[in-house]
Amino acid sequence: MSLRIKEDFDTSLSNNKDEKFIRYASKIESAIEESYRKLAVYITVSVKVTRFRPGSIIADYEFKSTISSPNSPEFAAANKQVGNILITEGFPVDLDGFAESEQKNLSTAEKWYPQQNMELKCIRPDYVDGTMRWTVNGQELPLNTNKYLISSDNSTLTVKSVSVLDRGRYTCIINRTIPYIQWQDVVIEPLPDIKVGQNERKFQCVNKNVLLECCEEKNSVEWTPISSGDVVVPTEDGCITLNHIIKQGECGSETFVCRLKNQALQSFSYGSSNVTVIKVNEELSCKNEKLGDGKEGETLTGPCERDKEGTIKYKCISGEWKPEETNCILKVIINLANKVQVLLVEDIPEFVTELSNVTEKNENAITQSPVTVLTIVEILLKVASISQNIIINQRVMEGFLNTVNILVSELAFNSWEKLNNDNRTDNTSTALLSAIENIAARLTNVSFLINKTSIELNRTVTTSTSYSGISNLPNSTTEIEIPQIPISTPITIIVFTTLDEILPTRNTTTSRSNNSRKSDVRINGDVVVVKIDIKTINNISFAFDITDPSLGNPQCVFWNFNLDAWDSTGCEVKPYISKGNETGKITCECNHTTSFSILMSPFSIKNIALAYITYIGVAISMASLILCLIIEIIVWKSMTRNDTSYMRHVSIVNIAVSLLIANICFIIGAAIAEQEQPTSVGRCSPVVFFMHFFYLALFFWMLMSALLLFYRTVMVLSQMSRTKMMVIAFIAGYGAPLLIAVITVASTAGPQNYISKQNACWLNWNESKALLAFVIPALTIVAINLVVLIVVLYKMLRRGVGASIQPDEKHALVVIARCVAILTPIFGLTWGFGIGTMVSQDLGIHVVFALLNSLQGFFILVFGTLLDSKIREALAGFLSPRNLTSSNRTRSTSAGPSSSSGLGFFQRMRRNVFNISEANAFSAATSSHSSSGTDTMNA
Repeated sequence: MSLRIKEDFDTSLSNNKDEKFIRYASKIESAIEESYRKLAVYITVSVKVTRFRPGSIIADYEFKSTISSPNSPEFAAANKQVGNILITEGFPVDLDGFAESEQKNLSTAEKWYPQQNMELKCIRPDYVDGTMRWTVNGQELPLNTNKYLISSDNSTLTVKSVSVLDRGRYTCIINRTIPYIQWQDVVIEPLPDIKVGQNERKFQCVNKNVLLECCEEKNSVEWTPISSGDVVVPTEDGCITLNHIIKQGECGSETFVCRLKNQALQSFSYGSSNVTVIKVNEELSCKNEKLGDGKEGETLTGPCERDKEGTIKYKCISGEWKPEETNCILKVIINLANKVQVLLVEDIPEFVTELSNVTEKNENAITQSPVTVLTIVEILLKVASISQNIIINQRVMEGFLNTVNILVSELAFNSWEKLNNDNRTDNTSTALLSAIENIAARLTNVSFLINKTSIELNRTVTTSTSYSGISNLPNSTTEIEIPQIPISTPITIIVFTTLDEILPTRNTTTSRSNNSRKSDVRINGDVVVVKIDIKTINNISFAFDITDPSLGNPQCVFWNFNLDAWDSTGCEVKPYISKGNETGKITCECNHTTSFSILMSPFSIKNIALAYITYIGVAISMASLILCLIIEIIVWKSMTRNDTSYMRHVSIVNIAVSLLIANICFIIGAAIAEQEQPTSVGRCSPVVFFMHFFYLALFFWMLMSALLLFYRTVMVLSQMSRTKMMVIAFIAGYGAPLLIAVITVASTAGPQNYISKQNACWLNWNESKALLAFVIPALTIVAINLVVLIVVLYKMLRRGVGASIQPDEKHALVVIARCVAILTPIFGLTWGFGIGTMVSQDLGIHVVFALLNSLQGFFILVFGTLLDSKIREALAGFLSPRNLTSSNRTRSTSAGPSSSSGLGFFQRMRRNVFNISEANAFSAATSSHSSSGTDTMNA
C-alpha cells in the first residue's frame, strides 16, 4: 500500500536511519494502526513503513490481513480516517492518494538503449478488476501516437525510439475503490560510444605491424573483417586491439569496422565505428604503430591514456610525435557525467557523495584540467536542476560544496583562467555560481553550518527580527547585516574567498556580443551569496575586507545573470565606521528598483537613473491625469455641444482613465517585484492582467482618436451619428484589449509562463514571449497613427496651396513641423522608442523611452487640455463668475478671440482645411469649435 503527502520530497527521507524518516514513519504507522485495528480482517501491530519515494512524498507501507486485497469500502473509509488523523498532526495528506501499490518489472527486456522501441507490459492479478491506464512521471500520456502506442486491452505500452529523456517512472493504474498500481523506474542506457581513435590513419607501406584499438565502456565489441595473419587481442580494461600486418608492396587503403556484439544494436547509428588504414609508398619521418605515420609539421589526433577519455593532438616535430593539445577527462568523471543524465531524485544523496569522494581523491588531476573542471560544473548544474522539486538536507549540501571547494581552490586557478578567456562562450564560472544558488534555494528549514577551506555556508532559521553574521573563513572578516526580517525566516549565507580569481570581471556596460574584460577592474574582496526563502527583504548591508589596498575607486556589485555581468544598480559604497573611525573595510548597502522601460523591453536594465526617471515621471503623469479628469468634469457641458468635440473629449477621458489605472498597476507591480524575486505568480498575475488590459486600452483609445481625426479631415462629406460612434469606440477601446489580455492568459497560464520569473512584474518574454501580446498591438497602433498623421498633414497642405493666408503665417513646412511636434507625443508615437529597448540594452535608449513615456499623462494634460483655448476660456468662466457671461458670448460667436493664443496657427489651419460651402452639421461643428481639427490628437 502507499499514501501520498503533498509536500516536496526531502532527501533525508531516503535514509531510514535519519531522524526525519523515523519521525514520519512513526506518525504514519501510528495513524494506520489506530484506523485499521477496527477492521476485522486486519492483523494488529503488523503495519510498517518500508520507504519514502518522490512524487510529492509517497510513503510505501505494508501490513498483514486475512484477505488478499484491501479493496473494500471499509478499507477506503479507514484510509480516509488515516488521512484525517495525519492532517490534524500537520501532514498535508492527499485523501485520494491511497493505493495498493507494487514495484514491478514492467520491461520486456533487461535493458533499453537509445533509438529502440521500448515495450512495457502490465500483468493484471486475478483479483483485480477495473479500467487500466498508464502514466509517465505522474502525468497522463500525451495524445501523440507517433511516440506512444497502447494495446487494445491497455496492458502493453510501447514507447517508440527512446532516448535518455524517456527515463522515469512508468505506472500502470487499474481504477477501482482503492486503485491498484504497478510501477517501475525505467532507465535508458547511455548512448554507446565506440572509441577507435582517428578514423583515418596513414602508414608507410613497408613490412610492419600496426595496432588498431577499439574501446566501449559498457558493451562488448568486435573487429571485422579480420585479414589472414591478423590477430585480435583483448585487454584487461575491456578494449580489444587488432594487430594488423602491412606488407611491403601491398599498398592502398583498407577499412576495418569495430561493432557492438549485441546484434540488436548493430543496425543503429551508434552500433559501429570505422578505421581506414591508408598505406602510402613514400618516406614518412614520424612513425607510431598506433597513431600512424606522418611528415614533418603534420598533426593528428590520438586517444588519451587508459584511465582517461578524450583526445590528444600531436604534431610531428624532429621525427617524433609530440603532444600539442590535451583534452583528457578521467573515466570516473565521464562515468559520473553519464550517470547524472539518468539520475533519479531518490539517488541524489548517494550520487553527490560519490562525486565528492571521486573529486577529493583525484584533486590534482581534476584541477589541472580545464575540460575536467568544465565537465564537473555541468554535473553540478544537472544535480541542481534535478533538485528543484525536492528538499536538500545538510548531507547532500555538504557533499556538493566539498566538490565546489576543490574546483575553486588555488590549484585550479590556471584552469579557470583558460575557461574564462574571451573566446569562450560557455561561461563556466557563472554556471557554477548559478548551480550553487539554485541548489541553495532548496535547503531544508533547519539551521546548520558547513565550513570548507574557501567556502562557508550558514543556514539559519532566525528567531529575531534582524540578522547579523561574520565569516569564519581564514583571512576573511566579511560581515552581513539584515536590519529587518520576519521571525522564523530561513536565510542562507554563502561566503567565497577565492571566487575573485574565478568569476570574470566583465564590465556592466559590456554588451552580450562582446564579453570583453577590463584589465583595470578586478574583484577586490569576498563574494557573498544571500538566499532568503521569504523574499520580503529590501535592504542588506555587507562589510568587506579589501584584498588589494593598492586598487582604488571601489564599487559594490552583484552578478546579474540576465546581463551576464557585474551590476552595481541599487548598491552603494560607504566607508566602514567602527567606534567613530574609518577602517580598511568598505560597506555595501543594496536594494533594487524596477524601470519603466520593462513595458517594451525583454531586458531588465537596472539603473538608478532609470528608477528616478520612472517614479518621478509616473508621479507627475498621475497627478496630471487626475488634474485632466477634474478639468474635463468642469468643462464637459460647454465643450461637448457637437459630435466631433463630444467624441474628442470622450476619447481624452478614456485615455486618461486607462493610463491612470495602468500607472497605478505599474506601481503595485514594481512594489511586488521589489519584495519578491522571483516574482510571485499568485500576487503578480492579477496586476499584470490589469496593467496589460489598461495599457492596451490606452493605445486603442488613441487609435479611436486618430481615426476620428482621419474621418473628420478626409471624409468631410460623410456623416455618422453620435450613438454609432460611441458604440464603435467603446467596443474597440475596451473590447479588443480585453480579448487580447484574456487570450494571453489562456495561452500561457497553464505552464506558468504568463509573467516574468525575474526582476519585474510584467508579461513573460524568455519562455512564452507573452510580451509580444502587448508590443505587437502597441507598435501596430503607433504605425497606424503615424500613417493617419501623414495623410492628415498631406490633406492640410494640399488644401492650403494657393489659398489666402494671413501675412504672419510662416511657410507651410513650418506649419507641418509644428503639427508633427505636437501630434507626435499626443498620439503616442514616442512609443516607437520601444523598438529600440527591445533590441538593445543601451542605457540611453531606455532613458529616452522611460522619460517620454512615463510623462505621457503630462503630455495629455498639456496638449489635450491646457493648450485648447476653448477649455481655458471655460475654466476662466468657471473660476471667475464675473467673466462667465462674456466668455459664453465669445464662445457662441466666432473663433476670433482665441487666435491670439499659443495655438493660433491651428485656427488658421482649420479655416484652410474645413472651408467648404455646405452648411451641414460638420461645417457647423468646425465653426463652433476652433480646434476641432486638432482636438482629437492626444497621447
